[in-house]
Amino acid sequence: MLTKEKIDRRIREQLAMELHCAPEDFSKDENTITLPVLHERRRRFSEKEFFLQMATFGRGTVISANASLHPWLTRWAEGKNGIWLFEQHNFIELDRELRKHGYQMALTHHMFLPKAEILEIQTGLSVRFLEPADIQAYYGRPEFSNALCDRFHPERPDVLAVIALDGDRIMGMAGCSADTPDLWQIGIDVLPQYRGRGIAAVLVTLLRNEAFRRGAIPYYGTSLSNLPSWKTALACGFAPAWVETDAREMEFKK
Repeated sequence: MLTKEKIDRRIREQLAMELHCAPEDFSKDENTITLPVLHERRRRFSEKEFFLQMATFGRGTVISANASLHPWLTRWAEGKNGIWLFEQHNFIELDRELRKHGYQMALTHHMFLPKAEILEIQTGLSVRFLEPADIQAYYGRPEFSNALCDRFHPERPDVLAVIALDGDRIMGMAGCSADTPDLWQIGIDVLPQYRGRGIAAVLVTLLRNEAFRRGAIPYYGTSLSNLPSWKTALACGFAPAWVETDAREMEFKK
């Protein structure tokens, strides 16, 4: 039986694997700087080592970075509370240094973990679950770009989705990608004309419940300013758990 403690330990172990540190490093008050690693059991968001990744659970920050950055990072992070490294004034300094190496900061992801329970839900919506074979037909449709990947990715496949229907018309879709075999990330899209009706909360709750029934841990991510997405996560039994970000190679226009 999954518990809050087991879920928290599992995600800390996953991030420790990806950021080349010990799970206990996320509980330290001081910051930790490590070398990057391309672990075979990582969430496969990239096929190359990240030049820089950062994550915090609310205390010290773990920074995994190319060795060329370590002297500067040591000075930059020294004496700073880890949670404030993600603030804009510190990000500006970090981004300025990264650009000297041909990189720049990418998005910051605010990540949520679920309560370890099935949530009771009653809805008058007409809903239908989609298995992987059903999902194929929806790739490439921009209105579902958050619920589904852009295409089938065998390294982190879309494994389950649920749709709400208005007759034959889809009002919204929530989908799960298996970022690891047991960590399923949920995304949600509701068509503009159907927003404000609570559809997102219903679909995300149904999907998180079904992920639990299938032995997976559902998790949820959004950006700092996407307040509707935050409200959906909180309404569906998720709570803020950690923040992560990374650097991406700069694109030079000709």
